[in-house]
Amino acid sequence: MMSTCPVVELRQYTLYGGRRDTLIELFDREFVIPQERLGLRLLGQFRDLDDSDRFVWLRGFASWEERPQALGAFYTSEAWKAHREAANATMVDSDNVLLLCPARTNSGFAGAERDQRATGIVTASIFYLGKTPAEAFAAYFAETMRPRLESLGASVLAELVTETRPNNFPALPVRDQDAAFVWFGRFNGEEAQQAFSERLQRESGWRDAAPPELLPALMRKPEFLRLAPTPLSALR
Repeated sequence: MMSTCPVVELRQYTLYGGRRDTLIELFDREFVIPQERLGLRLLGQFRDLDDSDRFVWLRGFASWEERPQALGAFYTSEAWKAHREAANATMVDSDNVLLLCPARTNSGFAGAERDQRATGIVTASIFYLGKTPAEAFAAYFAETMRPRLESLGASVLAELVTETRPNNFPALPVRDQDAAFVWFGRFNGEEAQQAFSERLQRESGWRDAAPPELLPALMRKPEFLRLAPTPLSALR
């Protein structure tokens, strides 16, 4: 089950060459259901379409307070102990993690059951805010950017920002020095996503009305991920 989560990890793993399919098969088979049985919420697992050695996944939590207990339970579980060496053997790095929360009321991932009948492309656009206030950027996105993106064909799934509270499970590092706003989209296949990107590239003037305090965040080109769901991904 995928449902609205007040805390979400966006995890990007860099893998050794040719090991991604090995990790995906292992992850979907051994790590999805055991985590969900412990109350963790596996929102999605993906192949990065623009980096063959990158595995991306989203993990949610029912609350901030439950995060350390749920993670502690999984990383001491028999499922993790039995397969951690095989999983870790595929990875160059697993510390590229953003700890996120909804940018505003009702901007998290909406509830949906895992459904393998349809598959699309999920995207993540990461704006690095620096000293730009997250609340101001989120308001500008909702009022100005989102309508424009949707008019170009995007289906916006969620709007999240960096969680400002200190990491409450320090055994797993997060990029707490990087303030970010992330919007997630979904497209009905790679062709639809490419068409949206082409239309977006031709857009001009969308920064013109931005308040001065937002310009530092808008001047830097966002990090953009195109993600293909694995067979057991909830988001798809």
